[in-house]
Amino acid sequence: MPRGGGKVEFTVWAPEATSVAVRTDDRDHDLGPGDDGLFSAQVDAQIGGHYLLVLDGKRVWPDPCSRSQPEGIRGPSQIVDSSAFRWTEHEWPGLRREELVIYELHVGAFSPSGTFEGVAERLHDLRELGVTAIELMPIATFPGRRNWGYDGVYTFAPHAVYGGPERFARLVDVAHRAGLGVVLDVVYNHIGPGSEAVAAFGRYFTDREPTFWGEALDYRRRWVREWAIQNAEMWVRDYHVDGLRLDAVHAIYDDGDPHVLAELAERVRAINPRVLVISEIEAGDERPIREWGHDAQWADEFHHTLHVLLTGEQDGYYADYGRSVSDLGRQLERRPADSLVICSQNHDQVGNRAFGDRPRPEELRIRAAALLFAPQIPLLFMGEEYGEQRPFQFFTDHIDPVIAEATRQGRKQEFEHFASFAGADVPDPQSPETFARSKLDPTAGDEEVRAFYRRLLALRGHLPPEVMVIPDEQARVLRVRRGEVELVLNFSEREREGVPPLGAHLANVVVE
Repeated sequence: MPRGGGKVEFTVWAPEATSVAVRTDDRDHDLGPGDDGLFSAQVDAQIGGHYLLVLDGKRVWPDPCSRSQPEGIRGPSQIVDSSAFRWTEHEWPGLRREELVIYELHVGAFSPSGTFEGVAERLHDLRELGVTAIELMPIATFPGRRNWGYDGVYTFAPHAVYGGPERFARLVDVAHRAGLGVVLDVVYNHIGPGSEAVAAFGRYFTDREPTFWGEALDYRRRWVREWAIQNAEMWVRDYHVDGLRLDAVHAIYDDGDPHVLAELAERVRAINPRVLVISEIEAGDERPIREWGHDAQWADEFHHTLHVLLTGEQDGYYADYGRSVSDLGRQLERRPADSLVICSQNHDQVGNRAFGDRPRPEELRIRAAALLFAPQIPLLFMGEEYGEQRPFQFFTDHIDPVIAEATRQGRKQEFEHFASFAGADVPDPQSPETFARSKLDPTAGDEEVRAFYRRLLALRGHLPPEVMVIPDEQARVLRVRRGEVELVLNFSEREREGVPPLGAHLANVVVE
């Protein structure tokens, strides 16, 4: 942390090291040992300067809590002074959960430049559409140049390819001035390939509860808890983000009291009482909103029910969902509605298909109507508002050839249980073409679809929270009523009640 006068204070947790030094300009500065495995000192260093940490006089690594990695995960760390970020969003009131409409996007695939600046260029259009917050897939520094972001290694360092720390702060500032909040996707259930650089400093991991992605983080240890909680605090304090979306919290194991994720929520709210904490968790588990004090959680059951109704697919995790319109009605009636985030598309439900294919064009209106008429919090996935048909595929750029090949093989094996993809030649996640295919193409969008989304989003603010559903299983029609407005969803292949196949109709619509 910069202290002025050309001094920077470094504090490192390295409980098994006998000595720790900071290397700047080929000069080593020793850090003094303290309690609980901490080493610290103020040393001569410049803002923007590069440095490395030296353990026991011989092992040299980047800082596990680096604020910037301009040369990637194997390069030196860079000193950042977040107090120097310039902010102009002084009138920003913060997000209102009752008005929340989230737009999920991947920075690299969202614009031709694949940068924070590329996102900023389209913010006005999203606000005009009716979106109230953008949600960025993880931006922490990961191996290589392209990745979904869930392989982050340096969780405190905004990815340099996207623009680094200052330009991320600039994006948040521009978003607030445009009337949009910023929710950031963060990952505290594992660390991506290259995690040995973090583990070199201390026992961050445990093999007691392995995750799908590798070793779990050991939140029994105080400074591992602080690694996650202080990271969350940094995004809220230094970058002014309005919310955190916590990835796959069912893979975060902690038997402490309070639970690490309950403590995290409490501490970020101490910085900004209006910040939102939203968790992704397995279907049927409501610990985030029932026990940990989180504001909301993802409710994938809505997506799965809607998807099976429209496609008939019941492979893999869709096997537990039937083709009943009553099932969808029950999802619309779930409470508390303002604590459940639902979607028709998101990065998982598109990108984790073998080919990353989007819904069929003929489904777009009924999907949009079911989602945006629901009383729960809607999440749009980038491009769905104009009917994007380019895929969103799984892409990586692992710099370790062993990890790269394991990722290729793992991707193929993942779809062996899906009959619709059996024997398919799954796109190579390491290929640059896979990433290129996933870039949005707004110029090919359907303006009628965009207008339909805009109309539905304008209507949402005029609807009461109460909902009444009337299913007709024989006709495969679901009627949904909120106040004086009625929505008819026709899931059949025939016209019903004047509504075309796979169509939707709104009656008694008045928008002032």
